[in-house]
Amino acid sequence: MIKSKYDIVGVMSGTSLDGIDLAHVTLEFNDTWSFKIHQAETIPYPPSWKNELSNLVGLNLEGLQEMDRRYTSYLAEVIAVFLRKHELQHIDAVCSHGHTALHQPEQNLTYQIGSLQSIAELTKQRVVCDFRTQDVQFGGQGAPLVPIGDRLLFSEYDYCINLGGFANLSSEVNHERIAFDICPVNIVMNRYAELLGLDFDRDGKIAQSGEIDQGMLDALNNLEYYQAIPPKSLGLEWVEDHVFKVLKSSNISKADVLRTFVEHIAFQIAQQIHVDSKVLFTGGGAYNTFLMKRIAAQKRIHSVLPSNILIEYKEALIFGLLGVLKLRNEVNCLSSVTGAKMDHSSGAIYNP
Repeated sequence: MIKSKYDIVGVMSGTSLDGIDLAHVTLEFNDTWSFKIHQAETIPYPPSWKNELSNLVGLNLEGLQEMDRRYTSYLAEVIAVFLRKHELQHIDAVCSHGHTALHQPEQNLTYQIGSLQSIAELTKQRVVCDFRTQDVQFGGQGAPLVPIGDRLLFSEYDYCINLGGFANLSSEVNHERIAFDICPVNIVMNRYAELLGLDFDRDGKIAQSGEIDQGMLDALNNLEYYQAIPPKSLGLEWVEDHVFKVLKSSNISKADVLRTFVEHIAFQIAQQIHVDSKVLFTGGGAYNTFLMKRIAAQKRIHSVLPSNILIEYKEALIFGLLGVLKLRNEVNCLSSVTGAKMDHSSGAIYNP
């Protein structure tokens, strides 16, 4: 019998490498879906893990498989600590994104580490995970996955934009959900902040102190990806091959690089949204007040910043929803978003 109410833990690790987001959530279906986030926290990656995860591109298949085993054990322990801390013994499932180690959908390849059967055994919980693989097998991009949650939980907004490692957009167009990665955000910004000895550029103050390098800005805006039509998605490999190549081609200061890249992000986002739209912004980049000002300067919109817990944990919440939809054998992956040959219910279910 399909339940109407689910008690779950959503788990998310993104490309910005801030850490592992965990959210204890109740999801309830009564004609429409509603949610309540009870507790949520981010467990920062230790320097050793952050370094390894930032260098996944260089690993061969054997190296990725060994990393998968190690990361699955590490992720399971993080989840187990969260469950013990909040005394969560009888939840319906842990719904985990894992961490994207390899994403080349054009080569029919995607690899989410942290998605082995052992994660259920180690956490002693039912686990739903590995949401991307089936979509790629069906000819899709395997990304973005969050838009089904935008449709079911946040339909009152014209656009939902998450400013994480990448800026992702989703919206309803002619009764179809359309979504795609707009451009890199924190995956680049944090890298340059770290070169200055900081985890991130708080409020965009360093970027604000710099100056725009017009040549660099033009080179970024002319990258071929921005001319492609959706469905499309970005990965670390593309950033390494294209964006960092542009950024490293100049000897300008890191502050100027950050200032130029903020302008690039704001410009690319503005190209994708209509004037006077109601836009929900979430993700760590939503706290970058300078970036938000530059987006507003590019286009007149009604920006909505929700509660801090939703800004930070919306993706963990939605991966919880994806897991629940999988348990119900309902669609959690939209072909209009990913380009797969059909809508489908994606993910693997592991029992302890």
